[in-house]
Amino acid sequence: MGEVTTRSTALLTDMYELTMLEAAILDGTVDRQCAFEVFTRRLPNERRYGVVAGTARVLEAIKNFRFTEEQLEKLDFLRPETLDYLRSYRFTGQVDGFREGELYFPQSPILTIRSTFGEGVILETVILSILNSDSAVASAASRMVSAAEGRMIIEMGSRRTHEYSAVTAARATYVAGFDATSNLEAGYRYGIPTSGTAAHAWTLLHVNEDGTPNERAAFQAQVDALGTDTTLLVDTFDITQGVQTAVEVAGPNLGAVRIDSGDLGVLSGQVRAQLDSLGAKNTKIVVSSDLDEFAIAALRSEPVDIFGVGTSVVTGSGAPTAGLVYKLVEVDGHHVMKRSRGKKSVGGAKAAIRATRSTGTAVEEITYPIGSSVPDTGMLNAYPLTVPLIRDGEIVDGQPTLEETRAYCKQQRVTLPWEGLALTRDEPAISVRHVETARD
Repeated sequence: MGEVTTRSTALLTDMYELTMLEAAILDGTVDRQCAFEVFTRRLPNERRYGVVAGTARVLEAIKNFRFTEEQLEKLDFLRPETLDYLRSYRFTGQVDGFREGELYFPQSPILTIRSTFGEGVILETVILSILNSDSAVASAASRMVSAAEGRMIIEMGSRRTHEYSAVTAARATYVAGFDATSNLEAGYRYGIPTSGTAAHAWTLLHVNEDGTPNERAAFQAQVDALGTDTTLLVDTFDITQGVQTAVEVAGPNLGAVRIDSGDLGVLSGQVRAQLDSLGAKNTKIVVSSDLDEFAIAALRSEPVDIFGVGTSVVTGSGAPTAGLVYKLVEVDGHHVMKRSRGKKSVGGAKAAIRATRSTGTAVEEITYPIGSSVPDTGMLNAYPLTVPLIRDGEIVDGQPTLEETRAYCKQQRVTLPWEGLALTRDEPAISVRHVETARD
């Protein structure tokens, strides 16, 4: 499915952006040529790299940043001249940045917006709200994919976040390498594979006339409806008895059993042995229950086939934001920067390349002024990170599909030095260095 929305994104902003715009209109600075940059100063939660996600959604949000008359009527705190500016607002500038699925580090110029001050300043909130949320989820999901070492991961977090955040979170996990989502809207909107198991409520629904539970009846009805390839939830009561009943009902060709509680490491081993003893050697084991990258890594040596991940991934594994900021870095060709303690930045609109060894392993990221010559990396190979995304207000043709983005993210993860995949953090996997080069 497509990723285009025609709904206005203009009010997905903060009030102070419009009051700053009004002040700029009044003092004549609204049309000064500026550059804004999205970057992070640090990586959260022991991460050694981040994954850019949400770029396609950002481009559509910029395209649909149009004020309707109904919206303008609500902005009664603004002067008539400001309302007239917003009425005709269209972004006509340039956007460059990392493609979606790319890895980033502190000071990576993830997105660069070049436009007038007025056009660029009011995009800050919508751009950051998308990139911070999606990149946090994708960064967490990527670590889980690495921890799973090739085993299937399903995103199951819809009930743990906002109803629409659940959809975009599912998309971000898919970018990072998750195999499927339980969210049907995400499947419909983005074409992501959907998958599901079974609910405890289904098992509890089946009771005898005296009110005692009838797990066998629940399993039999599920198999009758969905076939033996279904997944039976075996931990509602006693797991050992649940597995026994599941195989008796479905036979040795049962698709999978799911464990959603208890010591998953111990239980998965016991369940595997029991399934094998019952002849169900091809029946898969699905585990869920508050999994994160650390729990998944701890289960790598256990006979787990599929991980179901919910809360931790849709909340960015405890980091609901990627910590990205949107800062003015250039005015009329002059570099500007914050000098606050702990928040210093590098001025000027920047592009980036990543230097790699002949093996493809990343060594360093180098930033340099947009429009200047690409830095020499000596004996190292290098490839551009910054690509054109919007030109003169129009989205550049040939933007990658979601499947291409997913494949690219997988490819980029392989470029990290092996220690960069560690779940404990000493420092970013590679460093970012800025150099000044001559204008082309």
